[in-house]
Amino acid sequence: MAAGKAFSAQFDTFLLNLSPAYFGLVMATGIVSLGGFMMDHAALAFALFYLNIAQYLVLCVLYGLRAFRYPHRFFGDLVTHSIGPGYFTVAAGTGILASQFMVLHENVVAGMALWLLALALWVCLTYTIFTAFTVKREKPTLDRGINGSWLLSVVATQSLAVSSALLAARIGQPYRLELNLVALSMWLWGGMLYIWMMSLIFYRYAFFRFSPGDLAPPYWINMGAMAISTLAGSLLILNAPHAPYLTSLLPFLKGFTIFFWATGTWWIPMLVLLGVWRYGFERYPFEYDPLYWGAVFPLGMYAACTWQMDRAMEFGFLAPLPRAFWWIALTAWAITFFGMIRALGRGWRKDV
Repeated sequence: MAAGKAFSAQFDTFLLNLSPAYFGLVMATGIVSLGGFMMDHAALAFALFYLNIAQYLVLCVLYGLRAFRYPHRFFGDLVTHSIGPGYFTVAAGTGILASQFMVLHENVVAGMALWLLALALWVCLTYTIFTAFTVKREKPTLDRGINGSWLLSVVATQSLAVSSALLAARIGQPYRLELNLVALSMWLWGGMLYIWMMSLIFYRYAFFRFSPGDLAPPYWINMGAMAISTLAGSLLILNAPHAPYLTSLLPFLKGFTIFFWATGTWWIPMLVLLGVWRYGFERYPFEYDPLYWGAVFPLGMYAACTWQMDRAMEFGFLAPLPRAFWWIALTAWAITFFGMIRALGRGWRKDV
């Protein structure tokens, strides 16, 4: 009886403190799976796909329970500047799972259902979060209120661009042209959103004091947002033969796709150096945090987007780069997944 009460209390605490950004687990697992499928590791890709379905369902139940049991905390987090954008992982994770269904299983029905859900989530989250941030009377200062997790709104937007482009490539008229236009519009909106937000984040980098604790793993989304923008642009280029307006925009699509890829590539050495500063020089503790999924996802996305861009642009010489980054992403995923299991196990044993 005592053990049951202790378990119940521990579970309630877990629900109360569940990170709004925990669907980053679905994002990271999904993109490593998709990258593995692209690079001929089909068995592992399918294993991660089935694992991702289970993770997605479990997280849906946990988020639902949190909203039911602790609505004040659940919706309060939604409109908090520093953590609210973490909820965009729900829309992004749903979009990436939709892409997995379409790419790995060619299941258009499931892909479309998840795409519609991702679209609904994106609309609700975008206009709830940013409206709330705008009309709040009390707001934090820039250095306390903004961080890399804000760019998850870009990732969610571009995940819809990716899934829309994949869906358009798998169905005929009367919806193919419309879906390509949705994909193009989301791609452009995501790019504009990145420019707005990255300007503020870079300003915060350069003109406010930066402590090791401020350099949370979601800052890797600086690169990840550009990587998924590259992936979406590459898919639009590949879809151009089936949409005349995309054909007319090909020079623009190709130029901005390379621009996004080059910007994401620029971020990699910078983020590595900041990581060395945080963990090496400042001795910041290296312990599991759900936010680390926000660092695994960009690594997998960079591998996937580079592979797809090399194919779309017909370069042919970039092939070794995505394969190397996929192995890095897989290693990071495995370490983070083991850390998650270990942290959850230690938490239950400690209090039960």
